Amino acid sequence: MPSDATLLLVDKHVVEQLLIPDDVIAAVREAFELHGQRAGRVFPVVREKLTTGGIFGIKSGDVGSQELLGFKAAGFWPMNRTLGGEAHQATVLLFDPATGRPMCVIDGNAITTARTAAAGALGLSLLARKDSAVATVFGTGIQAKAQLAFALRTLPSLTRVNYVSLDREPQADFESLFADQCMLRCAANAEEAVAQSDVVITATTGSGPLFDEAALRAGTHLNCVGADTRGKRELPVGVLDRARIVVDDLEQARELGELQWAPQTPSVEMGHLVTGRAQWRRDPTDISVFDMTGLALQDLTVARLIHRRATKLGLGVTVAWPW
Repeated sequence: MPSDATLLLVDKHVVEQLLIPDDVIAAVREAFELHGQRAGRVFPVVREKLTTGGIFGIKSGDVGSQELLGFKAAGFWPMNRTLGGEAHQATVLLFDPATGRPMCVIDGNAITTARTAAAGALGLSLLARKDSAVATVFGTGIQAKAQLAFALRTLPSLTRVNYVSLDREPQADFESLFADQCMLRCAANAEEAVAQSDVVITATTGSGPLFDEAALRAGTHLNCVGADTRGKRELPVGVLDRARIVVDDLEQARELGELQWAPQTPSVEMGHLVTGRAQWRRDPTDISVFDMTGLALQDLTVARLIHRRATKLGLGVTVAWPW
């Protein structure tokens, strides 16, 4: 057996340096295409609550034709905030499918943030009205910031943004990121903000409905991020009954996403839209929902992008990993 095998370690600083938004969107789109063609496999998701108060999950899959195999171990530990750390924790491993040998270990937090925001951008580009001018964002954390950043890139028509913070108070760090990109205001009344909106982005911890269903007006598109575990939800009862639903994966959405609350609701997978297997033509009065639970293939295609660039540029740390 070879004794000179190595393993590449890529930390968060290198990952953040290599995550170029347009390239991440392209990698995520490829993931949806692979899933839509069933050219890539998504293995059963592990998502379990821990006695420590955390949530631990594993998303894994492969693309046999591209020799791509790996998984992301990730979860949510809210007590990390009391330690000055990030509540979301994720690590991605890529393997050589011919031997099972690990090729690289990559910090997964930045990958998760970017690939989820890129998926949201695809949802907006395909599902939202092109003249959408007003958006409301629920949440002010890392994912909410990323979702809004990608949304403003994707829909140049968005000029006004309401944001709803947990305590309904202005968040200076959130405002500083977007003050020169749009008219931004902290909304004290969630229903009022939603009633004004063409686009609604929900990026919270999914602890319960965020607004009253009656506030949602015809023609609105919703990108829903926070429901990714059994028992989580962000949408009030009644929204799914009124909406046209797109999911990243039907089985996952029924198990972990908003669709868990109405599993028989008709829906279409995003992969079928990007490959043309399903068509989307919205009426101006349609309400649409993109229920995002996150695909392992998104993590893998973006991690491969990071691995290739880090290798080419000589970034990361290479350690001996003999057989």
